[in-house]
Amino acid sequence: MHKKINNLPKSKHSQISFEYLIIMGFVTFVIIGVLAIALFYSGGIRDRIKVTQMANCANKIISSAESVFYSGYPSKATITCYLPEGIQDILIDTFNYKSDLVFVLQSSTGKTTTSFASNIELREKSPNVLDDLATPGSKKIVLEAMEDLTDTWVYINKG
Repeated sequence: MHKKINNLPKSKHSQISFEYLIIMGFVTFVIIGVLAIALFYSGGIRDRIKVTQMANCANKIISSAESVFYSGYPSKATITCYLPEGIQDILIDTFNYKSDLVFVLQSSTGKTTTSFASNIELREKSPNVLDDLATPGSKKIVLEAMEDLTDTWVYINKG
């Protein structure tokens, strides 16, 4: 004696399976969409963190350099700041005895060049000091006021 376990006709089994596949496809589509949005926003957040860390370091360098400059020779200050990954170059652009500290940052959207203005003249103590500072991590930076008969400036050197 064989009993039927399920009294539903075969067409109902197919309909239930098809509805299950539709629901699973929709859930998969929603999950992939949420992951894509999260990935997009996480890249933007990472870039904002890098820019903020870079700006904090640049502002610390400039404010300390101006303090050393106005204190005069032989003033000296040592600061520590953190530079994030992605900094490709740090430059000093000087015009009319005022310098801009220029950072080139590689972000998820491409290269970004940011300039931080100072009211004083900045110089590298030795060649490639800024190239060495452009690597990621915590940096010790020495700022030293210098002067000669006609000019005053601040040297930037690694500590």
